[in-house]
Amino acid sequence: MLMKLSALRQVVLSAALFSALMPSAAAQGFAGTFTQHNDLSRTGQNLNETVLTTSNVRAATFGKLFSYPVDNQVYGQPLYVPNVAIPGQGPHNVLYVVTEGDSVFAFDADGLSPTVLWSLNFTNPASGVNVISCVLSGLACGVYPNTGITGTPVIDPTSNIMYVVVRTAETSAGVTSYVQRLHALDITTGAEMLGGPVVIAGSVKGTGVGSVHGVVIFNALHENHRPGLTLANNTVYIAYAGSGHGWIFAYNAQTLALVGIFCTTPNGSLGGIWATGNGLAVDSNGNLYAATGDGPFDANTGGSDYGDSLIQFSPTLQVLQYFTPKDQACRAPITTDLDLGSGGPMILPTQGGAFPDEIIQAGKGGAPCDLFPDGNYAVPIYVVNRDSMGGYNANQDADIQTVEGTVHGYWSNPAYWQGPTAAYIYYSGVTSEGNGGGDYLKQYTVTNGVVSATPTAQTSNVFPVGATPSISANGTKNGIVWAMQRNDLLSNGPGNHPAVLYAYPAADVAKTLYSSGQTKVGKQIRDQMGCANKFQTPTVANGKVYVATQNEIDVFGLLANEPSAPLPSVSVPCFSFSGEAVGTTSAAQSTVITNLGPGTLTISGVTIQGINPSEFSQTNTCGSPVAQGASCKISIRFTPSIATIPQQAYVQVSDNAVGGALTLQLVGTGK
Repeated sequence: MLMKLSALRQVVLSAALFSALMPSAAAQGFAGTFTQHNDLSRTGQNLNETVLTTSNVRAATFGKLFSYPVDNQVYGQPLYVPNVAIPGQGPHNVLYVVTEGDSVFAFDADGLSPTVLWSLNFTNPASGVNVISCVLSGLACGVYPNTGITGTPVIDPTSNIMYVVVRTAETSAGVTSYVQRLHALDITTGAEMLGGPVVIAGSVKGTGVGSVHGVVIFNALHENHRPGLTLANNTVYIAYAGSGHGWIFAYNAQTLALVGIFCTTPNGSLGGIWATGNGLAVDSNGNLYAATGDGPFDANTGGSDYGDSLIQFSPTLQVLQYFTPKDQACRAPITTDLDLGSGGPMILPTQGGAFPDEIIQAGKGGAPCDLFPDGNYAVPIYVVNRDSMGGYNANQDADIQTVEGTVHGYWSNPAYWQGPTAAYIYYSGVTSEGNGGGDYLKQYTVTNGVVSATPTAQTSNVFPVGATPSISANGTKNGIVWAMQRNDLLSNGPGNHPAVLYAYPAADVAKTLYSSGQTKVGKQIRDQMGCANKFQTPTVANGKVYVATQNEIDVFGLLANEPSAPLPSVSVPCFSFSGEAVGTTSAAQSTVITNLGPGTLTISGVTIQGINPSEFSQTNTCGSPVAQGASCKISIRFTPSIATIPQQAYVQVSDNAVGGALTLQLVGTGK
């Protein structure tokens, strides 16, 4: 089942390159990024960032330092742990990355290691163990074209264990089964711990979709693990959404024994927990919070279906209380499809005023369900009292406050920051689903638990599919809002446009500190990123910003005064081919690699690897050293051997730049 990665693991950097990197920032009291969106409240804050400030995050002093190659798309947020003792390699600040290729990577977070620290891949094609093809399996997985590890892992820093959910398609004697497993990995080596992995499986009583004799069984194929894992109460919680139901599983964090299971709609269907990747929110008492998607709702009459609801759970997954919007019946039908749970909840720090314990929730909304008094259809941002969530009232929502949000919905999550004079919430949604109707990133103030009725500031640029921001600050000083822009539609899979990283002063997002697309060297964008994924959240740690893309991990930070390693810029990082007849070869699509310097870029190899490498071919002019300012060209063709099933691979360009290689994402579908 378990194989070591080969080519990507063997990437070697010249020792001479190490001096090109800024030294690792001094210890800041920053413990690490162990969970999705930084904390169990899901506020997105790192309040121990002393290196990056509102003065030095600008194009002249801040930019892309290097990138790390990966074998497939990355949807999980990168996690960061400082001072990890890697056997035989000494202490490192480590960045942990998971991919849809069912791989886990441990990179030196500062680019100071000559190899990947360790890496694992959980497929074994020779034995019939593969990632899941979304098309071939009939799975509506939304990540296109294959799915492996989607949800952000969670790390226990006291035991040095990372918990991660892996999905595989396993074929034996011509029969394919689909399996999901919970792994517990030693973060120093990747070794399996606690007797793992364990197969994720379970059932509840119910008569809903897929039930047999009054029992609903978890479907390992059709239930998608989108939310990040949650570690709390000595328990690992795993949330799901899919075409069947919403689920939460609870496993003992020390034994991996199943200790709890909850189904959101046991007598119905749907009700998934999507949360755009956010983990479950957890309060100081260990209670958990999840918002559900479309589905039947009858909890108010003694039933057990909780569609379109914000639910509070005990640590053992007993429902303690809930909030369900008054328009739940309008949201639920497939014709409206206005999930409350397309975004996830965020717990606010203790507030002044009448309601100290608040939680924020927003999902989809707008016409025909949510007409505000000003005559506008818009998405409600619900401010809910965690001490008394209000249940369901068909005539009047029992929340503290309903704020008029974006026009159509949030496929994203909010962030929070307390500045020197005010507290803020940041949101960015969309104005039309799938049609490129983006929205600004908007800033709301919070005063004694009351959210401003309208934004007090908004960015000058529009985010076409919204964005989930992260916050870096030194306490209440030097607050910066970081957000990644994707320029492909949500419905475009996988999308070919480079990501763009933005930074704004957290006290006033109307000002832009930095954009990765703003600086050019000649005709090339200096800080060109990999192709943007949906739902990606930046990780800010120890003076650097890490952003995962389809084809690489991009690392940003303060620029060295005298860099000595070359920086390659790629004109086109991702390629999609379609409409080519089986057995014929497409016209070439090309990319140009330019050496922005300093020094000479040496490319030691250009190879095609990945899931379906034989479907693609390449030619290149990169065999000779590339001088500073010069370029070489790679041309790629697609020759499909099968119709309608997307094929996926990547081009690896091994070089002497920091990071040691570039990767170009390839997807092709024949006819």
